[in-house]
Amino acid sequence: MSEMSDGLWSIGELAERAGATVKTVRYHSDRGLLPEAGRSSGGHRRYGPEALDRLRLIRSLRVLDLPVPEVERALEGDELLEEVVAGQLRELRSRLTALRWREASLRLLQDCPAGERAERLRLIGAMSVPPDTTAFARFWRRILPLRLPRRVVSAVLDSVVPQPPEEPSPAQVLDFARLHALVSDPRVHRPGSRPAPPLPDGQYRPAVLYDGLAEAYARAAAEVRAGRAPQDGGPWTVSSRPTPTRGGEGLPGVPAAARPAAGPGRRARDQALLEARGRSVRPDEPVPGALHHHLSVALHVQVEAEAG
Repeated sequence: MSEMSDGLWSIGELAERAGATVKTVRYHSDRGLLPEAGRSSGGHRRYGPEALDRLRLIRSLRVLDLPVPEVERALEGDELLEEVVAGQLRELRSRLTALRWREASLRLLQDCPAGERAERLRLIGAMSVPPDTTAFARFWRRILPLRLPRRVVSAVLDSVVPQPPEEPSPAQVLDFARLHALVSDPRVHRPGSRPAPPLPDGQYRPAVLYDGLAEAYARAAAEVRAGRAPQDGGPWTVSSRPTPTRGGEGLPGVPAAARPAAGPGRRARDQALLEARGRSVRPDEPVPGALHHHLSVALHVQVEAEAG
């Protein structure tokens, strides 16, 4: 290896020391990423140890598959390097989640009976993978009362809109596909499907109602976590128990006025909501469907006891 008396290297010598090609060194040098230490008498670029360190860093970043523009940002300082790495990790997690959803979807098709494969394929094909929860949120926004404060709407959506897990099972893929099909059904959003106010205009305060529902759900969750059955009475008293919804169906996990008439369609949607929500959160955390059931049974038990 030749080296000039000034201790600097030519492009070829720098490439050899770094284990790179001359073409790679010239490319990065032309983009201004390698500091020049000087020029030879013939006008050729000369490089020192700083350029070698910079070239090794560039190669390390490229080995991690960072695009050249991101490499250039990362070279501007430690803070930007940290930002670039964090961004790449987020992108990688997103790609891995998409791959896991594809894998679970394929396993769902592979493991199901041949007679069910076409229907499952139709369900999967109707949603994105991983699923976009926009349709779920839109469904709830259409059935929530008008003029609800933003904080209440956000709290309801956070509670009832299931978040896709990063590592889904085939059963979770099927749950989300069924739920997506149900909330996307145009018959669910027919004109006039928004529930009518249960009280005359001016007397109905939906924010108060939904704040009360949140409190009731929190109290029911404590009962469920403690393993107490709804038949045990729960935390209700005559003065504090919520007023049943129209139709006497008790507290809604899915609002009664937003549901279709009782029957297989309603049961299917309730089950899908429960399963998709239940499998996407911590297994020890009660889900809205389970809390609805607990509250409804407890309330009916108490009403029957008082009537009898």
